Amino acid sequence: MLVLVAPGQGAQTPGFLTPWLDLPGAADRLAAWSDAIGLDLAHYGTEADADAIRDTAVAQPLLVAAGLLSAAALGDVVPGAVAGHSVGEITAAAFAGVLDDTAALTLVRKRGLAMAEAAAITETGMSALLGGDPEVTIPHLEKLGLTPANVNGAGQIVAAGTLEQLAALEADKPEGVRRVVALKVAGAFHTHHMAPAVDTLAKAAEELTPGDPTVTYVSNKDGRAVATGAEVLSRLVGQVANPVRWDLCMETFKELGVTALVEVCPGGTLTGLAKRALPGVATVALKTPDDLDAARALIAEHLN
Repeated sequence: MLVLVAPGQGAQTPGFLTPWLDLPGAADRLAAWSDAIGLDLAHYGTEADADAIRDTAVAQPLLVAAGLLSAAALGDVVPGAVAGHSVGEITAAAFAGVLDDTAALTLVRKRGLAMAEAAAITETGMSALLGGDPEVTIPHLEKLGLTPANVNGAGQIVAAGTLEQLAALEADKPEGVRRVVALKVAGAFHTHHMAPAVDTLAKAAEELTPGDPTVTYVSNKDGRAVATGAEVLSRLVGQVANPVRWDLCMETFKELGVTALVEVCPGGTLTGLAKRALPGVATVALKTPDDLDAARALIAEHLN
């Protein structure tokens, strides 16, 4: 059984879309999406520097566009399940037929703008903690006033809060944590700091008519499969101010009997977690079009 997954913010790097635009039809699709949302996705995906694509309002639509382009390059693939990390859930919603591509890009553009506006209220950020026991780490974070915004499994938790709180974490790491790594994001996503964005996103969601998922859609709110488009959309709205439980998504992959995982562009983060938490599950990360043949071979072997 195959699961198709989409990464979240921080996976982008300067120029990462460049090779994908050489694929037939890719540049035209990106141009149409750019016109629809008023953002030059080709510029940001090929020419912009790291600071420019760190901007939340740019990074989020760029990541969804990259995921959609790379998935389309795989051909007509119907996976057994789909899931996304943070903003990757909007990409996954498009994979599942809940939103069409243009609706997904329109929603994520509004999401990115709303979250950037919320992030501008207070200087905040996120840091990944590598190693340690969640039962020790999470209470320690809460003591420092930080939120465990991403519980990713495989020994990784992402803390979010003010820059002062994150500095305190650097000086006072939880027992067992090997490293604290600042992430390339511009705010404390999936925390109460994003509450102002929830109302904006809720209004944007009211303008959409979602379809019910055509494949199993695994939500990162709690790792559960969601059966209706209305519920998927509701969860997409709420998740901007609530933690991502990717650990529970991976537990659900186990329960579903997933044997292979393909991570769409810019792949790598979720594949790395899967290699540690899902032994025996074959993985391919789509980083460049050179990875497409390996992904197609994996799909042919594992697709139900």
